[in-house]
Formats: sequence, C-alpha cells, structure tokens
Amino acid sequence: MASTSRNEEQGSSSSAGTSPIEAVKTVTWGTNLKEDVFARWGQGFIFSEDEPAALLQNEGGPCAIIAPLQGYILKNLLFQEPQVEHWQQIDAERRRELLLEAMTEVLSNVSTSNEFTLILQADKQQSVMTENPVIENIAQGGQEPPTDHNTFHSSLRLQSYNSVEEVHSALQASYHMFTNDGGVLLFLYSVLLTKGLDSIKVEVEDSSEPLIDGIYGHGSQSLINLMLTGRAVSHVFDDEKEVAGLRMKGVTEQGNIGFLTLLENLRYCEVGSYMKNPRCPIWVLGSETHLTVFFTQELSLVAPESKWETARRIFSSYDTEGSGFIQAVLLGDVLATLELFSLPEYVDIMRKKLDPDEFGIILLNAFMAEFFADEPDRLIPEHFTVYHYNGLKRSCPQNKVSFITGRASVPNPGELECLSEATPLKSCLRTKWPTFEVEWTNSVNPSII
Repeated sequence: MASTSRNEEQGSSSSAGTSPIEAVKTVTWGTNLKEDVFARWGQGFIFSEDEPAALLQNEGGPCAIIAPLQGYILKNLLFQEPQVEHWQQIDAERRRELLLEAMTEVLSNVSTSNEFTLILQADKQQSVMTENPVIENIAQGGQEPPTDHNTFHSSLRLQSYNSVEEVHSALQASYHMFTNDGGVLLFLYSVLLTKGLDSIKVEVEDSSEPLIDGIYGHGSQSLINLMLTGRAVSHVFDDEKEVAGLRMKGVTEQGNIGFLTLLENLRYCEVGSYMKNPRCPIWVLGSETHLTVFFTQELSLVAPESKWETARRIFSSYDTEGSGFIQAVLLGDVLATLELFSLPEYVDIMRKKLDPDEFGIILLNAFMAEFFADEPDRLIPEHFTVYHYNGLKRSCPQNKVSFITGRASVPNPGELECLSEATPLKSCLRTKWPTFEVEWTNSVNPSII
C-alpha cells in the first residue's frame, strides 16, 4: 500500500528558516525575478496539433525542460516493447501515458533516496488523488501565462511520496495541472525539490548563479544536465578535470539521452563520450540560445565502441586543442591508456617512426594507420533515416511543429571527397560524426534556434 502523501503549506519553514517554495524560487530565478522572463515559462505541457507526440514551446526559455522531456517521450515511444509501427499516429491516451512516463523517469533519475516531491497548485489539490479523465492538451491558439509570479507562487503547495509508483499515480491524478498554465514550472520545481536543493548547490560550479538566466530566461547547462543525467553539474565533459587548480565536475556515466552542442564546434566547450554516446539514439542539441532534439531508430549509431573508435577517443582526449595531433612526448601515455605495449624503448622507436621530421607532434591519422590499420569502423548503414524536432512554431516550416525527416549518411573519411556546406545543425552533429551528411525532406534545413 502506498504511503500517505504529506502536504506542506508554503509558510512552513525549512531548516534554514526559509519556506521550500521560497528556497526553490531563489535557486531557480535568483533574487530578482522579472515578470517578462517569468511569463515565458508560464505555459503547461501541450502537444502540437501537427505532430501527436511533439511538445510545443510557446516562447524562448523553457526548452531546458521541454527538449529533454521530449527526448524521454521519444525514447519510450520508439524503443519500448511492444514497438509501435505507426508511431507518428498515436492517440490522446497514448500521448498522455508517454508524457507521464517521461515525467516519472526524470523524477526517478534525480531522486537519490526514493523520496519524491511534487509541487502542485493548492486550489486544485482536492482532485490530486482522484481519477481524472484524459484531458486533451493540444495547442489551441496558445495559453495565457499566470498573472504574475507572486500570485502563482502563493498558490503552490508540496506533496511528498515514498515510491516511484506513488508519485506516478499522483502525476496521473494531477495531470491537468501540468498541462495547464504554469505546468512547466510545477514540474521544474518538483524536479528540483525531489533532487534536493542542497544537493544541487553541491553539484553546480557556482551555487550563487540561478538555474535560469534572469535577463534572457535561458536554462543553465546545470539545469539541462539535471534533466538529462540526474546531476546538476555545470560541464558536459567526462568525469572531472582540474583547470588552474580548480576541480571541475562533468558527467560521470552514460545516460539514455545524449547531448551535442554547436558550442563545441565553436571551441567553447567539450562534450564527453558519455553525452555523445547515449543508450538510445536520441540527442538534445544545443545552439547558443535554444535546445532541439535529433533522433533516429538506427541503433548502430549507439552500438558499443569498436577498438578503432576507442583509440580515436583516447587519442583525442590528449589533443586538448582539437587540432588533430598530440605532442610527441605524450605517445607513451596514449599507448598505456589503450593498454598497448608501452615500454620506453618501444615508445622511442615508434615516436621516431611517427615523427620522422622531429616536429614534436604525432598526427591522428598516422597514429591510427600504425596501430589500428586493420580495425574497421563501426558498421553503420550507408544511409539511414533521421528526424529533427524544434518546439518553437516560429522556427519551423510553415509555423508547424512536426518531426522533420532526413536521409543521412556517415561516410568513412577515406571515401569522402568533400563535405557539403556546414549548416548550424550539421556543424553541431559533426562534433560527433565529422563526416555527417543529410538530405532533408523537401530540401528543408531544420533550425536549431
């Protein structure tokens, strides 16, 4: 039998003397929440009228919640058994189930003690533990945001649960709250309080910075990582790094949904192997200002690394500038990391062979040709179908939010004469597949902004 949920009034105090609602508000927004920024986040979870499984985003900002949740919806839609053949033709009941499953999965990922907190609106709580009809949440001309942030926050209350099953049942009963005005924020606050505000402050790099930018309303990388991995770290490289004496926290394990960003193409950050190689072939894509989703049903794209791929990844980890070579003195370290023969005498011989002109560098191509010449790349089909999702109507063809279909390929470098022009989307995808090419249906170039 599920434990009885616990209600807490907004005025109840936390150990620090601040109510949980005020505390989560400060962690999210800082101390100066502007009405225009708040209004951009005031929508509920609503589906596109043009694509049954696609969430709609009204304004810039909440993509930090909507895009990861869209990724989980797609994971459960495409890769759960039994698989659905006509997955783009689901009905309202299935759509509702997918959103609830995605929300429950995110809450489960962030919970460290099997305890869960939902933030709900007090004036609607009487219906939380009762059966509710399926509420159709297809966009009908947009939603009106909450009147102002003080009114919205004054209506919030907490409910606590002690199992995944119990919180899932509560989400089912309160489904209408999350699809109406303010629903995205109700879920965001539920994620943050389920994770624990103290845990978030430990994981983020700068706990004084809010999770949502106070001027532009963009979610931070910490918030995106929390939604995707369950941890609010501020970086997307693997594990930890020490920079100028500071220990910087990255992603520590493979997740179900991946992440790629145009900022890596621009040399502003490094995305590690964990984020680039998720369990499911679904990636949230980051531009400078927005998040979209790229996905496929081609599972070979997330198959275990071949020795050839592992070697390239390890070599590249020593190529800190991404220049295609390493300092010759690092050859022994690379060989040792790859568990290859690395006695000093042998390393000296190979260093002279790979750097005959004594430039002090070893090229990636030369290294691969010497040590992994007979290792084929992972077997990826010559062509495969891919899809792109952007939740903003204004960024979609004909202002219709739908999954744009493409025919993609990842040629071996030696077979490629030249790359096509790099659109922002292709530049982002080429941070994982350097030779990625795609032809989109009707010659549409999907936008990642």
